[in-house]
Amino acid sequence: MKYIIVGAVAGGASAAARLRRLDEHASILLFEKGEYISYANCGLPYYIGDIIKERNKLLVQTAASFGGRFNVDVRVRTEIISIDRAAKTVTALDHTSGKQYTERYDKLVLSPGAEPIRPPLPGIGLEGIFTLRNVNDMDYIKSYLASRDMKKAVVVGAGFIGIEMAENLHELGLEVSIVEMQNQVLAPVDYSIAAIAQQHIRSKGVELRLNSAVAGFEAKGSQLLVRLDDAAALEADIVILSIGVRADTRLAAAAGLEVGEARGIKVNEYLQTSDPDIYAVGDAIEFPNPLSGKPVVTYLAGPANKQGRICADNIAGGGRRSYKGSVNTAIVKVFDLTVAAAGMAVKLLQANAIPHIVSTLHAGSHAGYYPGAQQMTIQIAFAPQSGRLLSAQIVGRDGVDKRMDVFSHMIQTGQTVYDLAEFEQAYAPPYSSAKDPVNMSGFVAENILEGRVKMFYWNEIDSRSPNALLVDVRTPAEFSRGTIDNALNIPVDDLRERIEEIPADKEVMIFCQQGMRGYLAHRVLQQQGISNVVNLSGGYQLWKTASEEYALLNNKNQHILQQELLPR
Repeated sequence: MKYIIVGAVAGGASAAARLRRLDEHASILLFEKGEYISYANCGLPYYIGDIIKERNKLLVQTAASFGGRFNVDVRVRTEIISIDRAAKTVTALDHTSGKQYTERYDKLVLSPGAEPIRPPLPGIGLEGIFTLRNVNDMDYIKSYLASRDMKKAVVVGAGFIGIEMAENLHELGLEVSIVEMQNQVLAPVDYSIAAIAQQHIRSKGVELRLNSAVAGFEAKGSQLLVRLDDAAALEADIVILSIGVRADTRLAAAAGLEVGEARGIKVNEYLQTSDPDIYAVGDAIEFPNPLSGKPVVTYLAGPANKQGRICADNIAGGGRRSYKGSVNTAIVKVFDLTVAAAGMAVKLLQANAIPHIVSTLHAGSHAGYYPGAQQMTIQIAFAPQSGRLLSAQIVGRDGVDKRMDVFSHMIQTGQTVYDLAEFEQAYAPPYSSAKDPVNMSGFVAENILEGRVKMFYWNEIDSRSPNALLVDVRTPAEFSRGTIDNALNIPVDDLRERIEEIPADKEVMIFCQQGMRGYLAHRVLQQQGISNVVNLSGGYQLWKTASEEYALLNNKNQHILQQELLPR
């Protein structure tokens, strides 16, 4: 048997290694149009920022070492330019010699990845404007930074790579501005979670230009001018384009393979394309989302590696292993914070008309009495009837990753918020609490489903009924430092004695700092016969952060009563 694999980074290299482990006698050819294979592309920004000091650490395998270990014929700087499906051959172009030649295959695996989006803006080809997708891009950026006196950088796009590049350029001492067309950073998360990250980014001295589009670029002496559609131009010594990527389907489409509605190579559950002898994996494929059932393209290294393994099993292992899809579990370092997400963001659940309930809480990374505990904010969404977990988002400083791994597994396996409440974690004060944040998120959701509490959300304050009564159940000292306009202050510990101040014929909207005292007040009032009660999800803390960001976005302050920032 002869296997040909096109693309040698995550999915392709994994498929090649697995194929060899399953079939010692097959002929395996691995083609890569670039110079490097099996490199750690997620680490590229950190080498640019001098966090990773040794370039070779990013090169997991060289062509020689991979070929020697796995007995694979690795051909770098060689691009597959066409596929003849009838003859079962590919045409290769050796970029070193310029020669073309053909190779026959029995099974073909496509792993062409994705390519950065470079919109046809005026001046986009000027020197000093870069995208970051591979090792060569990294080397160009690193060399450019080293060869000039750099003071100002503009990052266009506030996705994961954009934020990582902004942080690393900032660490190098540059003055950094981020320009983003959307109204928030980090599109995979919802606005209130992004708002926490945005305030942290601003606190580092990085300028955020949200709801702002780049109109073009101009040269100004040794600098660049970044023209914006809504404001004066920004000066820059270097520009990083992180607008996004698109699946590279050119080879597949030219060969007549089916490209789906999400503009990725369409594959079945066994990762076969519309040609049963051609498989595809990685950033170039589309696959139904396990929650919505709609096809999506997933640009993540973890799923790509798993797909490579499953694909190889189906080709050479004699099995019929199904790929179940990705719930898009992702994590990113944002200066001192970590932001993670899995499942479908609330905005996507709304867009797909999937019924859901949202709950937000704040919890410590470990026991509060043990030194060093850090707060994290957790938002989950779940199905109203079954309680099935649909998404989770976390922002915090410590312990975010291990909680998100739990949530991801729960989402992927169709488990419920009741399972969250029952989840048993390893506990000792330096690592967790007896009631871990994962458990607490389940407890809150369970209370909602069982009717013990009803929630309202930070962006519903302004749309409340004119007859609604806002009640701040924090202490007078907390109240004096800032509250929501027109709120009545009745501390939760005084609520029973002041119950007559709560009218039974009005909607009562309760809030505290983080949500727990509001829940306690909700339970008191509900059992005192005041049934029309709702509690603010995430509390005043989340409302204030999200509202401040909303006010900045809209250039107005009507949502903010107090302007001082809460301690963070």
